[in-house]
Amino acid sequence: MSLDFDVLIVGSGAAGLTAALNLAPNRRVGVIAKGALGEGATGWAQGGIAAVLEEGDSFEAHVRDTMIAGAGLNNLGVVEQVVGEAPAAIQRLIELGVPFAEEAGALHLTREGGHSHRRIVHVADATGHAVQQALEKAAVAHPNITLVPDMVAIDLVTGRHATSFSTSGAVHGLYAYNRKTRRVETLTARATILASGGAGRAYLYSTAPRGATGDGIAMAWRAGCRVSNMEMMQFHPTCLYNLAVKNFLITEAVRGEGGQLKLPTTGERFMPRFDERAELAPRDVVARAIDHEIKRLGLDYVHLDISHREPDFVRGHFPNIYDKLMGLGIDITRQPIPVVPAQHYTCGGVLVDPHGCTDAPGLYAAGEVTQSGLHGANRLASNSLLECLVFGEAAAQHIDAHWDSLPAVPAIREWDESRVTNSDEEVVIQQCWGEIRRFMWNFVGIVRTTKRLERAKHRIDMLRQEVRDYYAHFRVTPDLIELRNLVEVADLIIRSALSRHESRGLHYVLDYPRTLPEAVDTVLVP
Repeated sequence: MSLDFDVLIVGSGAAGLTAALNLAPNRRVGVIAKGALGEGATGWAQGGIAAVLEEGDSFEAHVRDTMIAGAGLNNLGVVEQVVGEAPAAIQRLIELGVPFAEEAGALHLTREGGHSHRRIVHVADATGHAVQQALEKAAVAHPNITLVPDMVAIDLVTGRHATSFSTSGAVHGLYAYNRKTRRVETLTARATILASGGAGRAYLYSTAPRGATGDGIAMAWRAGCRVSNMEMMQFHPTCLYNLAVKNFLITEAVRGEGGQLKLPTTGERFMPRFDERAELAPRDVVARAIDHEIKRLGLDYVHLDISHREPDFVRGHFPNIYDKLMGLGIDITRQPIPVVPAQHYTCGGVLVDPHGCTDAPGLYAAGEVTQSGLHGANRLASNSLLECLVFGEAAAQHIDAHWDSLPAVPAIREWDESRVTNSDEEVVIQQCWGEIRRFMWNFVGIVRTTKRLERAKHRIDMLRQEVRDYYAHFRVTPDLIELRNLVEVADLIIRSALSRHESRGLHYVLDYPRTLPEAVDTVLVP
């Protein structure tokens, strides 16, 4: 089966749907999701969206906070672009019906770690869900947008897939596995946008959705695109520690509203020992401090305590967290929350310009799949949804403005499964996946050493060969597709980490504890 669109978008979160809504007045747009439409990272975002909206705040301050958090690795022009467009992006969401919290007739703004002002608009502690719902509703209602769930992207279609073989690096769509028919389908388009999210599931502990397996990064890499700063993997300081509940995030805003990190053994508040900003330090600082205390004292977790605030305040600002933890027997108005760091955000990714253009003609990217220059060596809290909104629109505008110069779609060969058979050893997939996630956590985690990274590289080289052989002989399944991509992105993360001989932002390596005078991106070329 073949599906043809003007523009094909991979990912149905904030970046993908923003691009779709901006393109739909003039183009036939297809949006695919590997599962249900709302299963991506957007719907999981608790905190909010950063924008300069308060008197006394300024674009310059937001830019400065972003650059400081990013340890100078950010692209200043891109930071200014995104920060400057933030208020308009918030206004468009309001027009779509996102019910942002208000106080005394104005938007209620919270403050989060690394921010010098209150500038986080939010919908209680479930902002991402509200944004996702509003964007989905608008997309469903538009006749030029086709939403296709349960389509697992396999590889980008380039000139080498044309019936008349070509060495052109242009992208003309992709092959995708249809979960419902269990067949591979060909989707073609004049322009393709990757909005497929990050690679958090390369790690054992992650707040990312189950589908965050780096698909877009791996596909773009295989199609000849450069990737950048893959070593900059953000670990959120405060993930709920609970053996029965995995990856439940405790939003940054809890600390922004006065939550304190304490040792469970003594009740000591420890963050002032590590940074003068205490709990409001950037995430990399807080995550390393928690990791240090856990290892120093042999703890399983530390405590995040907001029980000193009024109960009505806590319930009103964090209703979802309150309800979730009450169901687990923790009353956060009276008790501290056990927390540990967990992988949270992929700051590196496919290298793009300010319009979302990649190295491949016809291929764009937006959101967590990219390295746009916004986040640098560490993403500032609540700049992620903002990046999705700004770059989703930027990519759409560039496609419209350059439509006539985009490469035409040639005749494409259908996917050939005649060479392969069904596997009777799918345990291999689970085994390889488990190995990757465990050694990435242990060897390529919050604190790194050259020896650990070299051990990780040795293991990933062996697994890449195993997965390559397995992929060549058996029919694809969603799990195999994801494993193939996980192996690729894990290798990119390790190679990037080995090549950076300094500690900067999220990349903290004991062999190179100093930060070099010049901030330089790590760029890998296929």
